Amino acid sequence: MKCEWVQQNIVLFVYDELPDDARYELEQHVSRCTGCAGELESAKRFRTNFSRSPIQEPSPNFLAASRMKLQEALESAEQGAWWHRYIFDPAAWLHQIRFAPALAVAIFMVGFGGGIGATYKMLRTQPDFPSGSPAPAPVQASIGAIQSVAQQPGSNQVTIKYDAVSPQVRTGSLNDPNIQQLLLYAARNNFNPGVRMDSVDLLTQQPSDTHVREALIYALRYDSNTGVRLKALDGLGPAVKGDVQVRDAVLEALMSDANPGVRIEALRLLVPVRADSSVRIVLQRLAAKDENRYIRSQARTLLSQLPEMN
Repeated sequence: MKCEWVQQNIVLFVYDELPDDARYELEQHVSRCTGCAGELESAKRFRTNFSRSPIQEPSPNFLAASRMKLQEALESAEQGAWWHRYIFDPAAWLHQIRFAPALAVAIFMVGFGGGIGATYKMLRTQPDFPSGSPAPAPVQASIGAIQSVAQQPGSNQVTIKYDAVSPQVRTGSLNDPNIQQLLLYAARNNFNPGVRMDSVDLLTQQPSDTHVREALIYALRYDSNTGVRLKALDGLGPAVKGDVQVRDAVLEALMSDANPGVRIEALRLLVPVRADSSVRIVLQRLAAKDENRYIRSQARTLLSQLPEMN
């Protein structure tokens, strides 16, 4: 075992976060290496001294600002899921297997079982669907692109044309899970801004659904089309008062969106919750130095309507 690995994991060892087999390896190394033993003693002293320090309660304003920053950081980190480390970093696989023999056995068993299952599926003949029966639900991995989204006038029936191996068309109610799946896919992944806007527009009819709300927040934060972001704002508006995540997303749009129209609409949606501590913080920043004169003026007006905080 190298000293570099030991020094990287000493903190985990001190806070009891290492697996038992890795702890044993580290303890064996430290018993033979005076340099690493000194590092370990230093880390233990740090923990002891740190635990003696008094814990101060953060202010409500600091908590509100930190909550907003944390939400933003989590959203940006979402694109790099944990499994990327193992797909693109073979060294991480080798490291995990070295200190977890049970993991290696599990990987072998899963791979062996998966090979048998794949062979069995290849040998099976695909069943024919009875005439008139509904087509199987689309799988996102097999969808190439959403070509068009249209709602039939005077009803909640939606027709979606999408590419798979060949172009496919599905018609169903807005309550149909397969229709919802396609709409959510189109709102996040389609290259055509018109299709994204149609999808977001239909999703706003069911803003209370958790997955729909997440898709609207995603569109508000990341969609490059101003019209799509405005549609997402319109759908999120009713939830600003009761959903903290929605409120934080609207606050983020107010502070950083490149389009003044989106920022002004976000400010309008926040009027009913202007007394919230996180909203107040943002309004104070905007009133002090925002480059948009209208937003700066409206922020000052809203602040003037609030009671003074002790």
